[in-house]
Amino acid sequence: MDTSKELNKSYDFSDVEQKWLNTWEQQHCFDARMEPGRPAFSIVIPPPNVTGVLHVGHALNNTMQDILTRYHRMRGDNTLWVPGTDHAGIATQNVVERQLAAEGKNRHDLGRDAFIERVWEWRKEKGGTIINQLKRLGCSCDWSRERFTMDEGLSQAVREVFVRLYKEGLIYKGDYIVNWCPRCLTALADDEVDHEPSQGTLYHLRYPLTDGSGALVVATTRPETMLGDTGVAVNPNDPRYAHLAGATVELPLVGRIIPVVFDEHVQMDFGTGALKVTPSHDRDDYEIGRRHNLEMCKVMDDHGVMNERAGVYAGLDRFACRKRIVADLKEHGYLVKEEEYPHAVGQCYRCKTVVEPTTSLQWFVSVRPLADKAVAAVREERIRIYPKTWYNTFYSWMDNIRDWCISRQIWWGHRIPAWTCNECGEMIVETTDPERCPACNSTELKQETDVLDTWFSSALWPFSTMGWPEQTRELNTFYPTSILVTSFDILFFWVARMMMMGLHFMDAVPFHDVYLHALVRDKHGKKMSKSTGNVIDPLEVMGTYGTDAVRFTLAAFAAQGREIRLDEERIEGYRFFINKLWNAARFALMHVGDRSPACGRVTERPEQLGLAHRWILSRTARTVDQIRRGLDEYHFNEVASANYQFIWHEFCDWYLEWIKPDLFSSDETRRDQARGVLLTVLETILKLMHPLTPFVTEEIWSVLPGERPVLMLQPYPERRPEWIDEQAEQEMELLMGVIGGIRNIRAEANVHPSQRLDAFITNVSGPAAGLLEAFTPTIAELARLNSLSIAPVGSKPADAATYIYNDIEIYVPLKGLVDIDGERDKLARERAKTETELKKVTGKLGNDKFLANAPPDIVAKERGKQAELEARLARITEAEQRLAAMAAN
Repeated sequence: MDTSKELNKSYDFSDVEQKWLNTWEQQHCFDARMEPGRPAFSIVIPPPNVTGVLHVGHALNNTMQDILTRYHRMRGDNTLWVPGTDHAGIATQNVVERQLAAEGKNRHDLGRDAFIERVWEWRKEKGGTIINQLKRLGCSCDWSRERFTMDEGLSQAVREVFVRLYKEGLIYKGDYIVNWCPRCLTALADDEVDHEPSQGTLYHLRYPLTDGSGALVVATTRPETMLGDTGVAVNPNDPRYAHLAGATVELPLVGRIIPVVFDEHVQMDFGTGALKVTPSHDRDDYEIGRRHNLEMCKVMDDHGVMNERAGVYAGLDRFACRKRIVADLKEHGYLVKEEEYPHAVGQCYRCKTVVEPTTSLQWFVSVRPLADKAVAAVREERIRIYPKTWYNTFYSWMDNIRDWCISRQIWWGHRIPAWTCNECGEMIVETTDPERCPACNSTELKQETDVLDTWFSSALWPFSTMGWPEQTRELNTFYPTSILVTSFDILFFWVARMMMMGLHFMDAVPFHDVYLHALVRDKHGKKMSKSTGNVIDPLEVMGTYGTDAVRFTLAAFAAQGREIRLDEERIEGYRFFINKLWNAARFALMHVGDRSPACGRVTERPEQLGLAHRWILSRTARTVDQIRRGLDEYHFNEVASANYQFIWHEFCDWYLEWIKPDLFSSDETRRDQARGVLLTVLETILKLMHPLTPFVTEEIWSVLPGERPVLMLQPYPERRPEWIDEQAEQEMELLMGVIGGIRNIRAEANVHPSQRLDAFITNVSGPAAGLLEAFTPTIAELARLNSLSIAPVGSKPADAATYIYNDIEIYVPLKGLVDIDGERDKLARERAKTETELKKVTGKLGNDKFLANAPPDIVAKERGKQAELEARLARITEAEQRLAAMAAN
């Protein structure tokens, strides 16, 4: 054996991982290929924020992408995985502003240009953290093509898209109701607002009719906005208010006279059916105000502080104003009642400040024409969404889509390429900075101070990263991309917008498939958060259990459409699986590592091989089919499960044990046949596992016999229908069933592993009996038997434990081998303990108060515990009955 190519006794992942990361990069293994005639597979990374660090969601998302990329690379496809980061306008500006604040400064002290330079310095120094962490995860991106949403090429693409959309009339500037963050001091798109459940108060207010005939009662959760009321609306079909045509009311505390208008938007069954209308501070009210030409009265400034139009309340914070107004309304008799009211409150997705709807002069994309193209592409299945449950959500959102507010009142980002002439007011929008006004030739031009929404640049990501607007070789080879893998929660932030932009500017879909994975939660189904202390840090667990174990766990849990409940104990469990593969490879190398000419791969026709070899090749072929199908259909959990089942239970537990006599045989032909099949199957296993666990497989591959170019560039296992052998599988299933039955008896009776037994089999005849007789030595060795006899039907040895496999009866005499009294005492103690635990759980589940108040996951956990305890009691009863039968004999 070549001792220079050995595996260490134990798998030290820390040394192995860094070694192969360096090797792959040095050998340019991740570089994109563009060879004529080959199929193309391409994928663009959802660009993480430049401020980010690797969290468990990133680890899941990028593990899935890497599995697909490595799989297609091994299939020989022209493969490109584009990496990069997003400039994250608001988040990055906040980071640098906090640094300035620590120095006693703010961005205005520096000025715009100096501040932007400071952000670029931060990005150069700190902005690559998450990229290095993705590399540690094993991500096989083409790192030579790393992009940034504000690099020179992407900035050119952003300008080109903005200008074209403007000149097509799809971008406009105007006053409109927007979501405003008083903390970040910028507008937000609808999908940048998180709606969090909150327990609020519904205030019923009395608005006197000016003719003295009574009053209208309106209900609101934001009484401070009443200062901006310019009307009260009722439904024209509501008979309670039919007499109020032309009526007016007096605005409480303010004295302003405002009209009563009739609008079908008003819900007659909500509150009193009368709605206060504040067009400048509510989206629905804005639309009512436009329909009825109501005044737009804005009573707050950008900081959420009441302005001069709020009268005596000017200068108060909006929430302080709410308290003051409620007190004043109560004092003057305008407050009818207050009631608790649960509702959803909009928060800024970045800083969690309560968002304030307000009218503002902003830039918008008219998205309806773009959205219609995207919907058509999905309906025509030019874009497929996985899992399918997201189709209805997608259609619903797209059908109700609003124009997209793309301007942000910050400095870090793509500055809007629009200039206004100070002389004549002409608006100039161009891809290059203008020097003169085309209308009046003035050089007094002022550029817009706003920047574009971060999602605007990332919406171009699939084609801008490949060199557009230039028609590059990359675009011709890799666009449209093959699949987008991302979290479901940015389906509308990003995915839908990429569809719209790709179809509009490339006249082609940006990707053929979209895979939306679920969020990762803790083992109890709770959202991970630092405050609850249940966060699993992927970097930490990678350092504890190894990257391969973390990757395999994430794949194993990634069932389509289901939330991923991650448990560190499962990561540890899969580390044992990685070690199992390592040890199996060490065993194989003891026999195939000398690279002797006879130790080749399978060269014989499968039918000429022994039963175990034919069986393992047949199972290998079926596993290859199952895994390829799983990868092609994005069933990552099924891919992981198929690998686990085959490697641990079939290859390690059965095949390696079965062929030990062959490997140590003096019969050279028998020995070399086993070595050839062993090497063939091990090579196949390493290739199948490589996309999931790249490090351990690459290390094992490197020490197998012969010259070994890196595994990640080897061909992926092809389907081998000629290896399928139904008969071999059926025969091995029978033999394994009998051996498993005898092992089960040993385990149930606590027979020491070194103790050899006698076994009897009845109710078997014909080919099955012949097979069992032919393999009696193997069965005896694997089941630790002195003898195995096939007895006539109906015969049963005395003092025998029984196991039924299909219709075959297996008997193992245990008299003298089992301490019956001792086992009875042990079972009695186990029964008492189990019954006590079951009584406690059953009592809890029988308590109506517990069922009503406990969280659903806790109730489910208790029900699972109950079922487990009941099953344990059943097993104890079976064991007691078996002991009783033995004692009677």
